Amino acid sequence: MDEQHNNQPLKKVALTGKEKSELFAEGVVTVILLLLLNLSIMVLLQQAIITNPQLRGGVWMIKNAITIGPNEWHIWSWQNWFVVLMAVADILVVYWRLIRRYHQMQMWHVIGELHFIADGHLEHRINLRVNRDLQRVIDSVNTLVDSTVRSMDEERKIEKSKDELITNVSHDLRTPLTSIIGYLGLIEDQQYQTRDELTKYTHTAYVKAQQMKVLVEDLFEYTKVRQTSTPITKTTFDMEQMLEQLAASFELEAQKKGMQINVRCHPTPLMMEADTEKLGRVFNNLLANALKYGKGANQITLEAEKIGQEAIIKVSNDGQQIPSDSLSQLFDRFYRVEASRSQETGGTGLGLAISQSIIALHGGYIYADSTPELTSFVIHLPLKLGQPVKADTHHSQE
Repeated sequence: MDEQHNNQPLKKVALTGKEKSELFAEGVVTVILLLLLNLSIMVLLQQAIITNPQLRGGVWMIKNAITIGPNEWHIWSWQNWFVVLMAVADILVVYWRLIRRYHQMQMWHVIGELHFIADGHLEHRINLRVNRDLQRVIDSVNTLVDSTVRSMDEERKIEKSKDELITNVSHDLRTPLTSIIGYLGLIEDQQYQTRDELTKYTHTAYVKAQQMKVLVEDLFEYTKVRQTSTPITKTTFDMEQMLEQLAASFELEAQKKGMQINVRCHPTPLMMEADTEKLGRVFNNLLANALKYGKGANQITLEAEKIGQEAIIKVSNDGQQIPSDSLSQLFDRFYRVEASRSQETGGTGLGLAISQSIIALHGGYIYADSTPELTSFVIHLPLKLGQPVKADTHHSQE
């Protein structure tokens, strides 16, 4: 909307027939009043000169003293010069009065446009070419309306986001809660034959309760890291060491799935500032996803590289490609690539959304890239907290 408004040419204020008549009448009245004033002054001066011999003699001396041009012409008729001077003054006064009245009419048109916007037509902008001072006011009003519209759109998005959050949380809580109530109901009604059945029912209820606990914890973490006021504990550390420790902690699980975790870093050591606890959560999420969803993968690679004043970290696997239509939604909360929202195969759907928020808190960004050969999650982070990171418009996400 802002770009459309900026590209629209300014239009000259079109006066109505009534306004043109008023402007003409203003000019005529002003001219008549000035002519009467000029005539009055002329008559008073002539009377003063006629009745005052000394003044008449003084005027005569001035006429003889003042000459014009190489031929030394004398000003014998002061009335003609007075008329010329008064005519010039009259023209300036009439012009000033008409311009002043025209600016007043421009103001009325601007006020009418403001009333139109105030009536709820927030898509409308004032595109009038007016005087410089009023133009500043119009530009400020248009900027204010643009800002208000953006704020309202953001508020609608937030409300919609809240509704979606409640819907998704209700959906993900209802399924395990239904199972818990069902199995506990069987136990309550003693509808089991053996102790093994009782153990099975209690174990299932316990597993479902654990799923609910994980969802609640992830939801709490998500809402916490989404706040811009969330504190960052700054620590200077070696990124290579951090990745090596992460690889070691996931090595056993990777071996069970027939995968190998490799770490590459350049330069070594790669020193930087960040909240290591929060970054650890990010890499844990990415590694867990690679192990869980990297179907057919043999290798998981953790790469870190220093480029300029930022560190670029990649978590890659050579497993199944992520569909291109899913890449842009991976970081949406509760989104899962599989169509079903099963927690048997997927987690809470908040892991990547939490990761994105943590990276944003550090002043960086994260995106996913997937080809038939390699699927990578790429993170750009500043080496020092507070430094800006140049955004990649093709991959950075809001």
